[in-house]
Amino acid sequence: MQHVRRPDPQVIVIFGGNGDLAKRKLLPALFHLEVAYLLPDDYRIIGNSRGDFTNEEFDRFAREAIAKLGRCQPEGEHWDRFAERLTYVSGSFTADDQEPLASAIRAAQKELGGDAQLLAYLAVPPKAFSVLTRALGEAELNIGSRIVFEKPFGTDVESFGKLGALVHRYFDEEQVFRIDHFLGKEAVQNILALRFANGMFEPVWNRQFIDHVEIDVPETLGLEKRAGFYEGVGALRDMLVTHLFQVMSFVAMEPPYALEPKPLADETAKVFESIRPLKPEDVVRGQFEGYRQEEGVDPNSDTETFVAARMFIDNWRWSGVPFFMRTGKRLKEKHQTVTLAFKEPPRQMFREHESVWFERDHLTFQLGEEAGVSLAFLAKKPGPEIELGPARMSFEYDAAYGSEVMGAYEYLLHDALLGERTLFTRGDGVERTWELVQEVLEKPPSIHVYPPGSWGPKEAEDLIAPRRWHVAREENHLRNSG
Repeated sequence: MQHVRRPDPQVIVIFGGNGDLAKRKLLPALFHLEVAYLLPDDYRIIGNSRGDFTNEEFDRFAREAIAKLGRCQPEGEHWDRFAERLTYVSGSFTADDQEPLASAIRAAQKELGGDAQLLAYLAVPPKAFSVLTRALGEAELNIGSRIVFEKPFGTDVESFGKLGALVHRYFDEEQVFRIDHFLGKEAVQNILALRFANGMFEPVWNRQFIDHVEIDVPETLGLEKRAGFYEGVGALRDMLVTHLFQVMSFVAMEPPYALEPKPLADETAKVFESIRPLKPEDVVRGQFEGYRQEEGVDPNSDTETFVAARMFIDNWRWSGVPFFMRTGKRLKEKHQTVTLAFKEPPRQMFREHESVWFERDHLTFQLGEEAGVSLAFLAKKPGPEIELGPARMSFEYDAAYGSEVMGAYEYLLHDALLGERTLFTRGDGVERTWELVQEVLEKPPSIHVYPPGSWGPKEAEDLIAPRRWHVAREENHLRNSG
């Protein structure tokens, strides 16, 4: 990857530097960028949190995180270079108490020549966004810098407006990077490549040929000691309004005139404007059995750990085509899929010969670790008789491109360091997504309890009926055919 443009000298500040996101994603991603020669020629990484943490503890924390969760082992000259540039500053950073972090940032910039870019990454709960944004502004560290916000940006329309107004008091929109790591996945970006670079797909990518679309992200994990964050957010805010909506915009958008920030954001905004606002009857909320007994959870909690939704896009391309979305914790399997199910053709000529059950042909994008694209269809089985059987064609990233595939956070961190905003969300689009779910937030449907290890509450099956969720359908088909 040495031919890829490298960022200018940079000071990277990770707020929440000893937290879960820094451990699982940010530090391993930054080290992989170091190994791939995609970090600046010179840089500094400063971690910050309210708790006491020394430089030595941060080095050890980073090394253990990279060794356990990274794709490159922390050793050799790359690790020596990376570790030398790690420092930690403990203590709250507020508008009234900016030291010693502000001094550490300015000292690091001076070491890099005085005009080094500042990238502030807010890997903290959403309630801390306002405090840190104001502190950066009051310390005049907003000038010429960039700020990265994790999702969710706001928790409803009102909070989005207040946070947005505060952010824009200190930062221009061009300085603001609202991250949604699903947009950094190669497989999600491949939706655009598959649609717009190939003549065989775009002509059938519409209501005339597509019966329905599913975006399905079941998880097997539970809270993983994140009750403090999750209780105030839930599956709808944490996943539906963020990841699933953004993926849907890539599936549904019209072709942008260029893969650049403004045209891409313009087209995704048009999708969100065309979506029919959700009603409570369009949404199923669930909670896994035992959630209320988890440490840090209110024993009377109404927070959903599962959400399924049915949506419609009221434009010419997608009129009448339902988009089904589902995500939840402690479900039977882990998947990240987008499935486009095609309408069935008349099969009169094959009806007496059709010996297998097959609902409809479909195109599926696997967005998870085993990323790829597959096309499922019916074909004639070998033999003297006309007998149909399911067939599949597949493309897998690892097999095709191997280690060159970048992780989502690596991709987006590199873009943020370059100031490249193409794959970051724009304010008007995010605001519209909150508008789409406002009535559901105000009048939330009742919670349905589901057993861990299941596919969630049965009401989600009723929501998609007479169709069936593709992931569970594939599992049943494989088991029955085996």
